Amino acid sequence: MTQQRERMNQAELLQCVVAVAREAGEAAMTVYRTDFSVRGKADASPVTEADERAEAVILRRLAELTPEIPVISEEQAALGSIPAFDALFWLVDPLDGTKEFIKRNGEFTINIALVDSRRPKLGVVFAPALGRLFAGAGGHGAQLEDAQGRRDIVCRSAPPEGITVVASRSHGDAGALDSFLAGRKIAAQTNAGSSLKFCLVAAGEADLYPRLGRTMEWDTAAGHAVLLAAGGNVTTLDGKELCYGKPGLDNPHFVASGLAA
Repeated sequence: MTQQRERMNQAELLQCVVAVAREAGEAAMTVYRTDFSVRGKADASPVTEADERAEAVILRRLAELTPEIPVISEEQAALGSIPAFDALFWLVDPLDGTKEFIKRNGEFTINIALVDSRRPKLGVVFAPALGRLFAGAGGHGAQLEDAQGRRDIVCRSAPPEGITVVASRSHGDAGALDSFLAGRKIAAQTNAGSSLKFCLVAAGEADLYPRLGRTMEWDTAAGHAVLLAAGGNVTTLDGKELCYGKPGLDNPHFVASGLAA
């Protein structure tokens, strides 16, 4: 652990990151309120000025906050710029759910996570258009901030009437999901965009989020951190914990779950 990390405990660091996410969210919202244009990246995925403005805010603020910790961020990575990193690094998706941003349904998020020894130790997921911010850190629990104020959140035990499953709004294979869920007692199934799916499980609003499709580490780390802090977990289909710093930064298929889901 660095001297700077020793001076700043995890709870203080988390609140600093909350402030960074809110500033980045406002930068994204200045674009959201306009007639913005959409461009395609090399992988054909969409990008807007909001992605770039939010990323600029986050990179600047994290460099001020923890200059010795490298930052891996989606748009920089798309340009081929991934810094050397070891056990401790930031993972950032400056605007997760660009398709939801383009649809103007509000289900996009600012994702910032700190990874330490392959595990997400701290994370913030902010949905600025919805006014919902989720934050969590190991040993400090998870919180939700919205119009009703700030409160602790925890995963719920699976209800006797069956679990609520949340799936991707813009991605996924419906047939594969149905096969995965076969035999489970399902009370409801819903869809959501971006990292909000992790957060719905963390807040006890859903019980299970299977992701049977491609994601990158910056897509999942912040939501994963919030869910861990709320008492849930994220595992690969063979039951191993989803880890970070993998070659290529690609994730395998995974399942995010609450308590006994």
